[in-house]
Amino acid sequence: MTAGPARKFANVTYVFLDRDGVLNRCPVGSYVTSWEQFEVLPGVEQAIARLNGSGRKVIVVTNQRGIALGLHSESELNALHDRLRAHLAVHGARLDAIYYCPHDNGECHCRKPQTGMFELAFQDFPEATAGNSVMVGDSLVDVEAASRLGMRSVFICDRVVRADSDAARALALSTASAESLADCVGRYFDEE
Repeated sequence: MTAGPARKFANVTYVFLDRDGVLNRCPVGSYVTSWEQFEVLPGVEQAIARLNGSGRKVIVVTNQRGIALGLHSESELNALHDRLRAHLAVHGARLDAIYYCPHDNGECHCRKPQTGMFELAFQDFPEATAGNSVMVGDSLVDVEAASRLGMRSVFICDRVVRADSDAARALALSTASAESLADCVGRYFDEE
């Protein structure tokens, strides 16, 4: 008898989440710049609450290039995140921290797939390490950032992944995959 899939993540106490595409619907070809555009994906509130209830820390790490492009300001982004936290609180869920990169491509060490946001989180949460953490994301840069740190990752993807896409590369590089955050928590983190 083989161990269940949750065994891969038995010692995970820190769950890093991408935002767009994991917590909320990612609009094609545009940026989420306000709460009115923020469409929480099905099951997100309950999934985060289950992670909280299991004693795990939940940390968002998100590239927010829209700030560098002048589409919104950091204060507008912080207001959106405040609304997100309030929304989650109504459902008994919370985020322990949110880290974001406001820079354009190639301007910093924090924009995923670089590891700066994770390194800052490891400073702020000294008990967190690559070994007791997992990155849950829906893009190649999420999985690459985790890989650079030696951190496990769960790739959120559709059932069908084209062989020539970044998604296929992310799927091959990730530790595991799931169809959504709710699916990920149910498969890998719920107590048996």
